[in-house]
Amino acid sequence: MIEIKFLGRGGQGVVLASQILARACFEEGLYPQSFSIFGGERRGAPVAAFVRVDHRKIHLKCDIEQADHLVLFDSSPLDDERLVTQIKPSGSILANMRGPLTRLKKSKGLTISLVDALEISLKHGLGAIINTAMLGAYGRFSGLVQMDTLFRVMRETLPSSIDQNLAAAKDAFESVHPGMEEMEHLHGE
Repeated sequence: MIEIKFLGRGGQGVVLASQILARACFEEGLYPQSFSIFGGERRGAPVAAFVRVDHRKIHLKCDIEQADHLVLFDSSPLDDERLVTQIKPSGSILANMRGPLTRLKKSKGLTISLVDALEISLKHGLGAIINTAMLGAYGRFSGLVQMDTLFRVMRETLPSSIDQNLAAAKDAFESVHPGMEEMEHLHGE
C-alpha cells in the first residue's frame, strides 16, 4: 500500500488534487481511498488530504500518520522539526517552493524534490490555485499513475480553465527537480 499526505492551505486546491489522483489510480485498476481534513475557515486555513492506493481493497478507516509521500502545497511545514514524524524514514517529499532547500531536520533516506508550482500556476493565469501543477509534478515525482490518465481525469473533473490547468500540469511535470543541497546533506551523514 502507498500512503500519500497532501498538506496545504485553503484555496490551493488540495482536496480536489487528492480526489483527482484517487480517481486516476482507480482508472488504472488500483484501489484508492481519499479523504480530507479542514476547518470551517476555507481560504488560508490549513488543509490536509490523504490518499491510499493498493492493488487490493483497502479496509483501513484511519488517518495516515506516516506517509510514503508527503506533498507540500505550502512550504511552511518545512520549518517544523516535527515534519519528519509525518513521513516514513525512507519516504519522499515533494515541496512547492523555489529552491534551494535549506530547511528540514536531518533524516537519512528521505528523498526531496521541489517544484515552483505557484510560479507555474501564475504563468498560466490560475492564480494561487496550484493543484494541477502539483499533480503534474507528483506524476513525475512518483510515477504512480500514467500522465495520460491523470490528464484525462483532470479534463473530466475540473470545473473550468481546463486548457490552462493542463498546461500548468505539463510544465510542472517538466520542472520537478531534487532539492540537491538538502539531499546531499541528508544522505551525507
